[in-house]
Amino acid sequence: MTDTLLSADIQLIQRILPHRYPFLLVDRVEQIDGIKSAVGIKNVTMNEPHFQGHFPGKPIMPGVTIIEAMAQTSAVMVGVALDLADKELKVYFMAIDKCKFRRMVVPGDQLRMSVTTTRGKPGGKVWKFEGRAEVDGEMAAEVEFTAMMDLPT
Repeated sequence: MTDTLLSADIQLIQRILPHRYPFLLVDRVEQIDGIKSAVGIKNVTMNEPHFQGHFPGKPIMPGVTIIEAMAQTSAVMVGVALDLADKELKVYFMAIDKCKFRRMVVPGDQLRMSVTTTRGKPGGKVWKFEGRAEVDGEMAAEVEFTAMMDLPT
């Protein structure tokens, strides 16, 4: 890898992830340090479909979508580091552990998701990550998760 930290804008993200609206949950990935770590950005807006029912009159981003946003950040990190744009990367959850929610995430918030690889290598299928999501420097959620990456050969 390189000493220069990389980033991915929405165009590159869409070339790596198969997700699309309404389930593409990361707007930008910054500070990509190879397959080691990265920071994802999600701008939370009222026009997201889950807010219609979660909850009417008091919109709160569902915890599962926060976890999914961290997982998407991790997949983009790996995709950038391993040059997987346009290669039909597929990623599947295998486990979600030690998940804690500390604060509500609401429209107008900017979710900053720091992810770190704890297990995984180029060519490997099973990867483990730690994630932490914050709003204005305050922890919103933390999680450890395992994913299977169906990497193109």
